[in-house]
Amino acid sequence: MAIEKEVLDRLLAGRDPQELFAKDGLLDDLKKALSERILNAELDDHLDEEQATGLANRRNGHSKKTVLTGTSKLELSIPRDRAGSFDPKLIAKYQRRFPDFDAKIVSMYARGMSVREIRGHLEELYGIDVSPDLISVVTDAVLEEVAEWQNRPLDACFPLVFFDAIRVKIRDEGFVRNKAIYIALGILPDGGKEILGIWIEQTEGAKFWLRVMNELKNRGVADILIAVVDGLKGFPEAINAVFPQTVVQTCIVHLIRHSLEFVSWKDRKPVVPALRAIYRAKDAEAGLAALDAFDAGYWGQRYPAIAQSWRRNWLHVVPFFAFPESVRRIIYTTNAIEALNSKLRRAVRTRGHFPNDDAAMKLLYLVLNHAAEEWKRAPREWFEARTQFAVVFGERFVSQ
Repeated sequence: MAIEKEVLDRLLAGRDPQELFAKDGLLDDLKKALSERILNAELDDHLDEEQATGLANRRNGHSKKTVLTGTSKLELSIPRDRAGSFDPKLIAKYQRRFPDFDAKIVSMYARGMSVREIRGHLEELYGIDVSPDLISVVTDAVLEEVAEWQNRPLDACFPLVFFDAIRVKIRDEGFVRNKAIYIALGILPDGGKEILGIWIEQTEGAKFWLRVMNELKNRGVADILIAVVDGLKGFPEAINAVFPQTVVQTCIVHLIRHSLEFVSWKDRKPVVPALRAIYRAKDAEAGLAALDAFDAGYWGQRYPAIAQSWRRNWLHVVPFFAFPESVRRIIYTTNAIEALNSKLRRAVRTRGHFPNDDAAMKLLYLVLNHAAEEWKRAPREWFEARTQFAVVFGERFVSQ
């Protein structure tokens, strides 16, 4: 829409061209005038709608509200109604920033950019000098969204849930500590993926896991068919205390990684096929025989800690062998959770350490949700596995 030349001349009359786009210049005046005009028009429409339905409502003065824009702060005069039912669409009741500018900052933050990088990027592209405080204010608003997301209702049944963790450096009581950030990735009956939550481990052991399981149950999860965990002490017991029918399976990928921690770099490549013979055995008996053969063989004798690790976790490896090949493949092919962890580690690497738990939670939430936007359909392996789940678990799967 072209603006008439006469209107522009009146706007520019007597103004210094250097100040037109500066803080509190013509551009900010126009934003303020247009915003207040739109807000008043929205209230007029709202009052007309209420009067049409027989509700008695009218204007009730104005209130002041400071709103952040890309270049400055604007003090707007927000119209009010007597009934208090008016919620503006342009700037919602609790909104303190113009949304487009927020979205740019949040999007860059979600991609792992540091505050310094965001400032430089905005300066280069838009000529805007944004203070670190403003970036913090914008990204801190995400914490309210995190709290709402963390407490949202969940589906009743998840055929498969992966529980995994990454280590993050967080400042706590004056010291930088290595804390575990746990992520739960659920697979829905249709094969779709959903991140169930993020938790920062404050206390070690079963109490923490019991709290997480109770939280999931209170949010609507009634049944988890298979839970894939990383072998932490107290985790299987906590899961079965809340979901007694859940099959708890130690993550095969974690077991392999833990096994390779004992192996020198030059030996890792030949050790992996030797371990593959264990978890790809046809049943539990054949798997145990393969473990015994590995233990007695060259690599088992060279690295005895590997077989000891598998035997310690064998109770939660055995359930794996009861499932058909298609279900097993879904369990040990953890591409989805590994892809998430890769994105998280990349974002965390640029930070060094976080000043507090909230800062870590904020970034991880944004990264995870950005990753979830790329999920479009169920993995190819799921279509075969779904039939097997229905056979193995019967109504627990089919009725959902």
